[in-house]
Amino acid sequence: MGWVVHSHGALYAQEYGYDWSFEALVAEIVARFVQRFDPRRERCWIAEREGIVVGSVFLVKKNKTVAKLRLLIVDPEARGLGLGGRLVGECIAFARRQGYRKLVLWTQSELLAARRLYEKAGFYLVKREPHRSFGKRLVAEVWELKL
Repeated sequence: MGWVVHSHGALYAQEYGYDWSFEALVAEIVARFVQRFDPRRERCWIAEREGIVVGSVFLVKKNKTVAKLRLLIVDPEARGLGLGGRLVGECIAFARRQGYRKLVLWTQSELLAARRLYEKAGFYLVKREPHRSFGKRLVAEVWELKL
């Protein structure tokens, strides 16, 4: 879980100029996942390549019928291998097996590679909202996938 928090903080600072508050948000999400983990309805996938952690994604319960895809990340050294799509696919397959009816996620409009993965997996954009977070002006997006 420490890798997830550190990697998000370091990568998003380097690639997008996000400040320390983004890493703090990721730490809160991870802590909440660990403290409230429901093994029947939630999962975290940690991807490894040759024994080195290179990616992760979380699926958390929002309510009885809706789950949230959270904290998708792929290390730059592992990009282009199809890992992001596989992680998203694992989330979708698990959500379907557990009987969720909808999968939702929150992202930023500037995260183009992630947005392409979501769109390719069948998610559709339902809301856009400008905001100021992580030391930047951003446009938050909510995406949904009916299962």
